[in-house]
Amino acid sequence: MDGARVVRIEIDKDEDGKIDRWEYYGADQKIEKVGLSRQNDGKEDAWQYFAPDGSLARLELSTRRDGKVSRIERYDHGRLTAAEEDTDADGRMDKWETYDGERLAAVAFDTTHRGTPDRRLVYAADGSVHVEVDAAGTGRFVPADPPPAPRAKR
Repeated sequence: MDGARVVRIEIDKDEDGKIDRWEYYGADQKIEKVGLSRQNDGKEDAWQYFAPDGSLARLELSTRRDGKVSRIERYDHGRLTAAEEDTDADGRMDKWETYDGERLAAVAFDTTHRGTPDRRLVYAADGSVHVEVDAAGTGRFVPADPPPAPRAKR
């Protein structure tokens, strides 16, 4: 509480003595975010943000459970549309996922540590995949060179 204003509510839903849900309220007394303990051990490691209609809009995760957000998932009316992740724990996102309905449509990677993707896997609806690259970092991906043909045996 901050005077008569609710700032945070802590909840132990399963009554095991450990907090597993944290509700954070803004000055307008509306929920700004909900913290969760994904392993039900009292350690907050995920945060939900909601759209005006009440559906999930964004989920931030501390995948290493160190309190630092390392994965952000974005939702549209509760459906996952995109995600970004810091896979090497350097504090910068280096993997981006794009979803088309229920299916993963593309995954892009920053293998050069410049902060933008330089390699992308694009998945077709039939399950096939092709690789694209953006060596210059301009945001313009082109098909990767095909692998060399196997040499004929003599």
